[in-house]
Amino acid sequence: MIADLPWLATAVGLLYLGALWCIYRILLTYRTAQGAIAWIIGLLALPYLAVPMFVLFGRYRFGGYVKARRMGDQALTSLLNRFERQTTSLPGPGRQLPDDELQALCKLGRQPLTEGNQCTLLRDGAATFEALFEAMESATRYILLEFYIVRSDKVGRRIKSILERKLAQGVDVWFLYDDIGSVFLPRTYLRELSAAGARIASFGDGNIRRRRFQINFRNHRKLLVCDGRVGFVGGINLGDEYLGITMDQEPWRDTHCQIQGPAVIGLQLAWLEDWNWASNDVPELDWAPENNAPGDEQVLILPTGPADTWETCTLFFLNCINNARTRIWIASPYFVPDFQIMNALQLAALRGVDVRILIPEKSDSQLIRLAAYSYLVQASQAGIGIYRYQPGFMHQKVLLVDDRYAAVGTANLDNRSMRLNFEIIAINTSRRFIDSVHAMLEEDLVSCRRMTERDYRDRSIVFRLGCRAVRLLAPLL
Repeated sequence: MIADLPWLATAVGLLYLGALWCIYRILLTYRTAQGAIAWIIGLLALPYLAVPMFVLFGRYRFGGYVKARRMGDQALTSLLNRFERQTTSLPGPGRQLPDDELQALCKLGRQPLTEGNQCTLLRDGAATFEALFEAMESATRYILLEFYIVRSDKVGRRIKSILERKLAQGVDVWFLYDDIGSVFLPRTYLRELSAAGARIASFGDGNIRRRRFQINFRNHRKLLVCDGRVGFVGGINLGDEYLGITMDQEPWRDTHCQIQGPAVIGLQLAWLEDWNWASNDVPELDWAPENNAPGDEQVLILPTGPADTWETCTLFFLNCINNARTRIWIASPYFVPDFQIMNALQLAALRGVDVRILIPEKSDSQLIRLAAYSYLVQASQAGIGIYRYQPGFMHQKVLLVDDRYAAVGTANLDNRSMRLNFEIIAINTSRRFIDSVHAMLEEDLVSCRRMTERDYRDRSIVFRLGCRAVRLLAPLL
């Protein structure tokens, strides 16, 4: 027993050395004092739990992706720089310079506000899948897919069938998925697609050497590009849940957007960066903007993620909230804002902006549903309207700012979207598109119940304590 003590002392010593290394990393990179203090206390008090948790979940910057971006193919760097220089600082005939806030977003995402686009709002799974299937069937050169969740259900098998048929016709297919979101996707599904000629990559497994235990990061993007001419982005993954055809399930309420025009190049560039990370490959694609523009809408594609220089997604929401003049409506299935976002929402409401947050009554995460209750008092006292969507599960990520622009994308109002996920958002300044988003959200609000602080205060003390306790976990949810 005594002979074992030196080994035990050595193990404990190494454990605390690991804890000190973690603390060193925290002090160099922490975002908030509260989060840093919580980690440091945990590392000193329970190093045997906190050290492995920090290694797996404590990083906020995706270093492997940053390194891949810096070491990436010169062709990729050239494409990114060329598209970034296509700025709207020199507007076309009859065009005004974009607002300062939109110029800031252009710099934030390194993409221009493009003109000559046509966007179609797709208000449910049925409309979205019909449009996706049609676009893929019409592709003549290549199809690029990137989805967080892919299932081998009716929708997934239909996608696979179309892709196999297009591959047989000589159309190239690149298929990128997230290994965490698609953890239940059968390997046979991927093997059969690969055997048909598709190039397939997993966001997590494809570059394990550069990933280095950075498993807390997710590729949450959902996009499709066909021939560089038509693209899709929004909240819908590839699964039957969006159609309500699974047993005992109501359809998920979600929104997607179809884009035709030069903004599709922005979607393609975001896809290419992710594909390059996952496969270390830069395929030959069409980068020439479409000459015969199908519409007259201005669209900005804003990719965000933990490899960015700034917290791009957080700054996007802060920029929108702080610049709202008459209204800001946000639909998000997950409402767990940090203090910056919550303070901005309160200030907007106090200066007379109509602030409405649409969240689901039914959720696929009970922890996040409980955490949302803890914000009701702060929201109600400032005049923020929190609305719970009643039928089914509302999964859309939509934002409406005044009558100036609307956005459809993949980003939620939670820490994971702000700091850990790779997200993508399409911002549109067209009055036609804005009006269609406004009409859609108005219709959704009819199916909502407005929450008040009494929905929180009148509950039991156990419920309220539970909500507050779950809220402490917000950075991990």
